[in-house]
Amino acid sequence: MRDPSFRRSLALFRAFMREQTEPEQCYGLLARDAAQQVEQYQPLKGTTVVDIGGGSGHFTEEFRRRGAQSFLFEPDMSELLAGGRRPEGAVLADGYLLPLADGTADVCFSSNVLEHVADPQTFLSEMVRVTRPGGLIYVSFTNWYSPWGGHETAPWHYFGAERARARYRRRTGREAKHTLGENLFAVHIGPTLRQVRARDDVEVLSARSRYWPFLPGAITRVPGLREFATWNLLLILRRCPQ
Repeated sequence: MRDPSFRRSLALFRAFMREQTEPEQCYGLLARDAAQQVEQYQPLKGTTVVDIGGGSGHFTEEFRRRGAQSFLFEPDMSELLAGGRRPEGAVLADGYLLPLADGTADVCFSSNVLEHVADPQTFLSEMVRVTRPGGLIYVSFTNWYSPWGGHETAPWHYFGAERARARYRRRTGREAKHTLGENLFAVHIGPTLRQVRARDDVEVLSARSRYWPFLPGAITRVPGLREFATWNLLLILRRCPQ
């Protein structure tokens, strides 16, 4: 699917709507889409890719299909086993302290993880550390004021996280998976962009909406509007030469 395009965005949205009932199809499509985005900047064949927080391994498997040596680092065993098996080459490890030497990866990849860590700056610094000079860093996250910011409780998180969780409990009869301040955090686009652009060890190649169907880089340049309309921020960074 051409990126950006309305057809691509619609296909991804439909897949997300069936995430709970058809997870293989949903994450398989998302993995193919993300790999295509990476290959706009870095051919995957013959590279070493580190996938941080990749859950049950859909992204890792797609990178391998494209000829990369890809390794998955995931801190949650239940996420690793969500597909009914532990992905080959997966390591149970925290993204704050990866068991990797400096400059190991040609590509360091993280999809929709940053909103689940309490210290995004440290997480990003660790991604930079394990990427070789000249290597690529791909990081995306759903910001709090996105219509999907509350995840399964969205869009009711706009009226308060606790109120949204209570509504979810009443509607489904079970607790929401995510709790603000525990495994979901209010990460915002403006501060994240300022922090990344202030770093002297990375070059920002792209800062755009991951799913927006047209002019995806335009809305991220408009303060205020970007916190709602971006939906999901994608950063493509290049590790600066030492």
